[in-house]
Amino acid sequence: MAQEIERKFLVKGEFKSFAQQQTRIIQGYLSSVPERTVRVRIKGDKGFITVKGIGNASGAIRYEWEMEIPFSDVEELLKICEPGVIDKTRYLVKAGDHTFEVDEFYGDNQGLVVAEIELASEQEAFEKPDWLGEEVTGDLKYYNVMLIRNPYTKW
Repeated sequence: MAQEIERKFLVKGEFKSFAQQQTRIIQGYLSSVPERTVRVRIKGDKGFITVKGIGNASGAIRYEWEMEIPFSDVEELLKICEPGVIDKTRYLVKAGDHTFEVDEFYGDNQGLVVAEIELASEQEAFEKPDWLGEEVTGDLKYYNVMLIRNPYTKW
């Protein structure tokens, strides 16, 4: 079973000048049930379907399965998703031996910028760049699926 170990942080400073790559992402949810969240995503010119399970107590570890699918299939599946979509740009920013995925959100989540880092274990040490802010790992309101239900601009 595939597991994702990830920590999530707010971004408090300028990071874009350090980005190695950026990609626009549009995603919707076929199921937002926490035990089996199913999302479809357009990432640049590719399509993906992802299934995620519920997280552990800290929210850092959870089951994740992802597969690339045809772009046209994602376009069709987005039509039957639950209401709302996530629209964001993902920046890849290297810091030490790791790469942060920094998401800048648009639409109803305009103004929110979140950085995620994937780790080999929950306790793995990593470099914390100056632009990294408060840790929000396990805070459900920052999950993309929750941002559709309760957007950042309405907090």
